[in-house]
Amino acid sequence: MKYYAVEFHIACRNELLQTVRELLADEAACAGFESYEDTEEGLIGYVQEQQFDHTTLDDVICNFTVPDVKISYTVTETQQQDWNEEWENAGFDPIFIGDRCVIFDVRQQGESPLSALLAPLRIGIEARMAFGTGTHETTRMVVSTLLDIPLDGCRVLDCGCGTGILGIVAAKCGAREIVAYDIDEWSVENTRHNASINSVDNIDVLHGDSTVLSHVSGVFDVVLANINRNILLADMSRFCEVLDSGGTLILSGFYEEDASLLIAEAATHDLALTGTKTDHQWTCLQFKKASVSQ
Repeated sequence: MKYYAVEFHIACRNELLQTVRELLADEAACAGFESYEDTEEGLIGYVQEQQFDHTTLDDVICNFTVPDVKISYTVTETQQQDWNEEWENAGFDPIFIGDRCVIFDVRQQGESPLSALLAPLRIGIEARMAFGTGTHETTRMVVSTLLDIPLDGCRVLDCGCGTGILGIVAAKCGAREIVAYDIDEWSVENTRHNASINSVDNIDVLHGDSTVLSHVSGVFDVVLANINRNILLADMSRFCEVLDSGGTLILSGFYEEDASLLIAEAATHDLALTGTKTDHQWTCLQFKKASVSQ
């Protein structure tokens, strides 16, 4: 799958630069962007070729909410095997979810402190061209939420699975079956690889967007989606169609200021808000689907 690296050049007062970066990243998500990294002059965003909406991106920049800011960008085609290579090679330090779970880089396991191996739940991840190691606030919040709810015997759906970390955590917490999907074939293979690393054999991984759910039979007790705001809004009805009566929907991947949009959309599908987490302006929402009267 081909990716573009889009370098945004931001001209503004120095004290506004970080705020502008964050707002631009949030608003550009609707143009298909998946991830970002800061530069001295602005931001680099990564987007799949088939998801890149040039018109929407130009509208975002033309109507940017902060006055006296000039934003321009250049687009570079990047090789899929190289675009995240530097981060992959560097790896990541163990990520602790309280004292209940540690997520560690399997390539650095020998270098991890002994304390990293003593948490009750230990998940090893080898990131290959995929997101979701636990280093991002949204992943940590969803993992924390999973640890707080009963999953024993549940059927779980992981939408936009990335490295597979969320489905793997669910399996380790007792879920009987996990179905996962991702539009990126690298993520599909990475989820399968990481499931094998963690001796998890009850994950079925599909390649595609939410339309793959039309080929999945039955309903789910828990649906997880850590994706950008616009995809969550667009796919909410599909999530609800496959969520069992009384089931739990967990959403993340968006800023706190966008929570009201998702809560309002959820309400139209008989989903009641039951929990909220925030971390550095990122948000995770937990909903319960109304039970069918007997």
